[in-house]
Amino acid sequence: MDMIETGLEHKFCRADQILEVKDGVSIEGYASLFGQVDRGNDLVERGAYTASLKSLIKAGRRVRMLWQHDPSEPIGVWDEVREDSNGLYVKGRLLPEVGRAREAAALLEAGAIEGLSIGYRTIKAVKDDGGRRRLQELELWEVSLVTFPMLPEARVGAKGDIPDDGLLRDLAAVIDDARRNLAQGRTD
Repeated sequence: MDMIETGLEHKFCRADQILEVKDGVSIEGYASLFGQVDRGNDLVERGAYTASLKSLIKAGRRVRMLWQHDPSEPIGVWDEVREDSNGLYVKGRLLPEVGRAREAAALLEAGAIEGLSIGYRTIKAVKDDGGRRRLQELELWEVSLVTFPMLPEARVGAKGDIPDDGLLRDLAAVIDDARRNLAQGRTD
C-alpha cells in the first residue's frame, strides 16, 4: 500500500435531520460514514477524526459550518461534532441573523439541498489493493451544507417544526426501516 498526502479536500454526505428551534434551524446528521466508499473512491476509516477533534477541543476551537465550502460564508455553528461507531456525527444551528443561513434553511425545508460535506486535510492515507484510498487520519476544518453530496448514504431524516413527539417517533421508525432495507440491499 502506498502512502498519500494531499492538501485541503472535501467529502460530501447528506444531512440526517433538520428541526426548527427557537434560536434558528437545528440540523444533525452524519457528515462522514466509516467504511463507505464514496464517489471519489475514498473510504474513511474509524478513528480518522480522533486526533483532530482532540486538538480542536484542546485549542478551544470548533469545526466551522460553511455554505458550499465558502470560507467567506459561515452560516451557523456546530454545537456537537463527534465520532461514533457509524461515522462523524454533527449537530448544529443555522443562525437566523445570517442571510445565507435563512436561505439555506428555506432550501433545506423545501428539499432543494440536503448535503453535508467535510473540508479536511489528509494526514495519513493508504491505497488498498482495490485502488481505493483509505483515509486513516484527517485534520477536520469544516462541515458545509452543500447541493451535491459525495457520499449520499449519510442522510437527513426529518425537517420542519415538530411539535408532536409521536409524529417524530413515527418518522424516525420509517427512516430506520428504510435504512435497514437499504443496508440489506432491499429496495421494496
